[in-house]
Amino acid sequence: MPDPLLPSCFILLLAGGRGQRMGGQDKGLVEWQGRPLIAWLHETVQPLTDDLLLSCNRNRARYSAYADRLISDEEQGFPGPLAGIRSGLAAARNAWMLVLPCDTPLIDRPLLQSLYQTALEEPDRPVMLSCEGQWEPLFSIIPTGRQAEVDACWQSGERH
Repeated sequence: MPDPLLPSCFILLLAGGRGQRMGGQDKGLVEWQGRPLIAWLHETVQPLTDDLLLSCNRNRARYSAYADRLISDEEQGFPGPLAGIRSGLAAARNAWMLVLPCDTPLIDRPLLQSLYQTALEEPDRPVMLSCEGQWEPLFSIIPTGRQAEVDACWQSGERH
């Protein structure tokens, strides 16, 4: 039986970084168990949405198979994940945006559906994963109506 869609939610996969910690390699295209990292994530999330976006700043042709739409940062120079989130919010067609990093091949649907259920309980508030007391902002659901607040963070110098 196919997974139910997350109504009113589009998914943004972040693959726009410069890969500094990986010697400049494009993280989403690094192979793990014979497949690019992005392929694992795509397989998990694609059945959950009818609007899958991927933020990438290079290798667009290779990434095109893993998204309904590709977006890029407005600014050059790999300014950080918040740039990808801003671009995702600007392209929003739904009430919520589920944000995930490209290098999480073991993430599972129950976790994502749990995040979504939490978002339904407080629809105007962002939801963020917490692991052992640490917030994980790249595993979040952001109401698209909060775009102005994200832009304000960006304008104040926030980049990560």
